Amino acid sequence: MKAMKKSFKATISNLIVALIYTVVIVLLIYVIFGNQISVAMALVNTISIDKTQKVVEETKLDLNNMKLINYPEYGTQYGRLIIESVDIDLPLYFGDTLSILSKGIGHSSGSYFPGEGGSILCAGHNYRGYIYDLYETKNGDIITIETNYGTFNYEIYDSQIIKETELDKVPIQKEKEILMLYTCYPLDAIGHPTERFVVYANLVE
Repeated sequence: MKAMKKSFKATISNLIVALIYTVVIVLLIYVIFGNQISVAMALVNTISIDKTQKVVEETKLDLNNMKLINYPEYGTQYGRLIIESVDIDLPLYFGDTLSILSKGIGHSSGSYFPGEGGSILCAGHNYRGYIYDLYETKNGDIITIETNYGTFNYEIYDSQIIKETELDKVPIQKEKEILMLYTCYPLDAIGHPTERFVVYANLVE
């Protein structure tokens, strides 16, 4: 009986040690290869979607009513987002699913389009090759959105770190054209980050 108890205790101890080693190894892999793993997971999500990267050509802005004519289809590229000060130049898509964000900048379907006079909410991954350097922007830097119906320049006037649940910090309103661009925070977060880094920019041209 004593031998069985001793054997059982040894087995439990071995299992605990093995579990601790496994956790440590997984954490080390994630710390070293976290960005690559996240990008790979995001790319996997693109398998089930249409990969035809079509750009809507007929989108036009009705200047009298400040409304677009022929809105882009969800998931299509309709422009580019450029921040020269931090060397960001990415395609801009209508929609902000993980599949879309794996290809460039996503434009929230619940917000306005450039030129419509209201809030524009965009998001991007904080990996290298995406908007990793968004944290380096400063007040006064220009964010440019180029579309087939016009080019729009926005000047950064503020940046904030917010919780993902603080939707009042990224309000959608129609009184003033403000671009809000955000990414996950912090850069070295493990797992699902619950904070966002947001830059706010006013339309200046």
